Amino acid sequence: MKGMAVSITIDYTGGLRCTATHGPSKTTLITDAPVDNHGKGESFSPTDLVATALASCMATVMNIKAQQKGYDIVGMKVSVEKHMSEDTPRRIVRLPVTIEVPLSPEHPDRKVLEATALACPVHQSLHPDIDKTVTFVWNG
Repeated sequence: MKGMAVSITIDYTGGLRCTATHGPSKTTLITDAPVDNHGKGESFSPTDLVATALASCMATVMNIKAQQKGYDIVGMKVSVEKHMSEDTPRRIVRLPVTIEVPLSPEHPDRKVLEATALACPVHQSLHPDIDKTVTFVWNG
């Protein structure tokens, strides 16, 4: 599976809106420019998708690890805030993440699950200048 390429095509449909199509599944999603950057903000912006990718990647890899150990973490909630720069070039500067895990703080896999989240491919791929503080809340 390593090195496998996934094709995603983008069709610009006007009005600062794009339709993205995931090659393997043919699933589509729409992006819109945000209100603060000339758009209507009627869907995820491209930078919103970066934040979404980070949060969903962390949730996914944590659950892969949990399943490998014989359980899952249904009910886990991950929230992320996207903060854009005030200067140019326009860029993401902060992506604080909160992960609420429905397991006890004394869970034997706590450290491995936290390390797994921080090692997710999106977290590892984002520019090091982006503040990606992650807060884990264990409420089991």
